[in-house]
Amino acid sequence: MRYLTAGESHGPQLTTIIEGLPAGMPLTAEDINAELARRQKGYGRGRRMQIEKDKVNIASGVRHGYTLGSPLALIVENNDWKHWTKIMGIEPIEDTEIEEVKRKVSRPRPGHADLVGGIKYGHRDMRNVLERSSARETTVRVAAGAVAKKLLSLLGIEVAGHVLEIGGVKANPPIYKNIKQLQQKTEDSPVRVFDESAEKQMMEAIDLAKKNGDSIGGIVEVIVEGMPAGVGSYVHFDRKLDARIARAIVSINAFKGVEFGLGFEMARKPGSQVHDEIIWDENDGYTRRTNNLGGFEGGMSTGMPIVVRGVMKPIPTLYKPLQSVDIETKEPFTASIERSDSCAVPAASVVAEAVVAWELATAIIEQFSSDRFDALQKIIAEQREYARKF
Repeated sequence: MRYLTAGESHGPQLTTIIEGLPAGMPLTAEDINAELARRQKGYGRGRRMQIEKDKVNIASGVRHGYTLGSPLALIVENNDWKHWTKIMGIEPIEDTEIEEVKRKVSRPRPGHADLVGGIKYGHRDMRNVLERSSARETTVRVAAGAVAKKLLSLLGIEVAGHVLEIGGVKANPPIYKNIKQLQQKTEDSPVRVFDESAEKQMMEAIDLAKKNGDSIGGIVEVIVEGMPAGVGSYVHFDRKLDARIARAIVSINAFKGVEFGLGFEMARKPGSQVHDEIIWDENDGYTRRTNNLGGFEGGMSTGMPIVVRGVMKPIPTLYKPLQSVDIETKEPFTASIERSDSCAVPAASVVAEAVVAWELATAIIEQFSSDRFDALQKIIAEQREYARKF
């Protein structure tokens, strides 16, 4: 299973085409729209979220509420396109219109793709870079992730993302009865945090950053329950499921690090305090006394909850911009300002859910029969029972 995305931040639309979904899986636009709406929420979002009300158009691959097995085409229109039709238009423009229309960007922002992307592709107008490197592209990654989350949920696998830290304000680790409680409580929080005592402090940190024309980052966590044991592989490095998830997390705009379970804390502990003791009983089969490894051993799922965290740097677009260099004159200038958020960490937790869900769904499709969804459901049930009795 794979997908590609296309589209620019201020272009007419964002598009993704998904290939490899099994036929017969229930899917509606509302399944996807609910996730798109979650991505647009969150304290600290900028004016763009007031303009765009993302809704998906399923252009192919579904009939009467069920997937066909053919490629699934998802389209999300950009409402702001009407203000950018000349600036981002496809047709050539006259030389006399260039200065009026193009809003040329020649002052790259530190920390963004502007300068290096311009060097790579030879763009003297770095709008050609920033329009695609914008986090707006994550809209259709969330759409693809919504499809993956639907598939997982129908297989008894639930995904929840939440915020652990914003701007140095740390939340206490969540203690919850079940993953549904984690989903609901964080969904009701403006900063998607389970710890109510940290919520106000996080919002104050965002307010201060906005007041100062600055931005702040944070840490998000994704937890997955219900993943059957043995998905992934120890045989080849590129089939290790935790490695694929790590790549997916770091591929999210502004993410710079990833860890599983205890993560980097493992470096400070002896093995006796790191590795998870194995136990067995008639009802649950093989489980672990602890989950320090975050649901993985040898690149494969253990059946324990998957726990993965990612660190998001502050967004590089600042309303109090840093020094840069104009690529035309080579003179020092403050960097260009594009409309942006002071903090997108709460929204990024939704994106992290999407990319983790996609990797899990893809691994399941690769490893088990996938032409028909009913056959996939049956074989996953058989895998769970096999692992329990092994």
